[in-house]
Amino acid sequence: MSAAALGRAIAKGDIDPVDLAQTYLDAIDAHPFRSRIYTIVTRDRALAEAQAASERARLGQRKSALDGVPVSWKDLFDSANVATEAGSVLLENRTPTADCEVLRCATELGLVCLGKTHLSELAFSGLGYNPRTATPPCVNDHDAVSGGSSSGAAASVAFGLAPLAIGSDTGGSVRIPAAWNDLVGLKTTSGRLSLEGVVPLCARFDTVGPLCRSVEDAALALAALEGSKPADLTNSTLEGRRLAICDTVALDALRPEPRAAFDKAIDRLRAMGAVVERVDIPQVEEALYLSGVLFAAEAYGTWKDTIEANPDLMYEEILMRFRGGADVSAPDYVAAWQKLDGLRADYYAATREFDAVLMPSSPILPPNMERLARDHDYYVAENLLALRNTRIGNLMGACALTLPTGVPSCGLMMVCPPMQEHHLLRLGAAVENALA
Repeated sequence: MSAAALGRAIAKGDIDPVDLAQTYLDAIDAHPFRSRIYTIVTRDRALAEAQAASERARLGQRKSALDGVPVSWKDLFDSANVATEAGSVLLENRTPTADCEVLRCATELGLVCLGKTHLSELAFSGLGYNPRTATPPCVNDHDAVSGGSSSGAAASVAFGLAPLAIGSDTGGSVRIPAAWNDLVGLKTTSGRLSLEGVVPLCARFDTVGPLCRSVEDAALALAALEGSKPADLTNSTLEGRRLAICDTVALDALRPEPRAAFDKAIDRLRAMGAVVERVDIPQVEEALYLSGVLFAAEAYGTWKDTIEANPDLMYEEILMRFRGGADVSAPDYVAAWQKLDGLRADYYAATREFDAVLMPSSPILPPNMERLARDHDYYVAENLLALRNTRIGNLMGACALTLPTGVPSCGLMMVCPPMQEHHLLRLGAAVENALA
């Protein structure tokens, strides 16, 4: 069941939140991938919060549509008196004394914390491969990675160990694992949701977002994370909507399965009345060229002292990615941001007549774990390809949504201007119906 459906069942009295929490806790304990998906299960907290939700439901005092619904949290969201280590041995035994702001807000609205999930080391990979802690598998291929960096978040929902997960997205870290595990993933606009108490990677790009089973779930989760009214998804339609296919870079080097899935999805959208046009957007390629300066420099600047104090504790591939920012000069970094600001303005001017820009969520399928471990060139190439399309949304400061296409591990991504999440979610609900 979706998180929204569970919430409705609680409201009707058909499901008791305590029974629901216990069902998920039992499923987690019994699952063969438990330790590869969850870093820690907060059993006592979950049952206490579920008991409180049960009492509110009995009294007709539910705080939100998701009051009493369990949720997993990526292990970079601080939770009081529980280790938050961001997938890195460098942060072993790091234990905050308070919940981060988004966890605090969600808890106040009745969501039940199941525990914390694994991720790429310090969230700096789109693959989800982490030999230092654990690597969650893809639901469609247990020998493949689940996508990163919110790898455990996606796996927790895909394997039925949580109805909803909260992850983060700096260059694609919500959308890649969501796409590869046939889930909905929402990348929010930078600055929309609080990053207070969230372990950073690149603060100017870091965002918080849900991984879930439906667009409705994503809308309700966004509302719970910021304490707002959910987007109204009723009567959403594709009739007359103008959608742009990004014809610059985003369609290059597509593997056969993502290409076929994307083409089929576009046919379905057109059949439902959408006007879909291929559009050349040169700002995309120019922005992608700046990635190495912008992401690596901020990531290394944020973590340099911690990393260089104990570099041997890091997985070599991740260490090299961080150190890629070591030689970026301050003038080059400032110039790159100034260039990007201009490209963003030109991008939105070029796409302002469209309701959204479309592209495949990922040009590749989930890579094989064993080959990633032994083949450096394969690791680097697959990681860069995995993140190429999703990174466009981050560079443009956009909000973005990935939806399953019906082809395993192949997602369709929609990109909208900053702070247009409600418009994006309404459009996403219509696209979801078309693809179903």
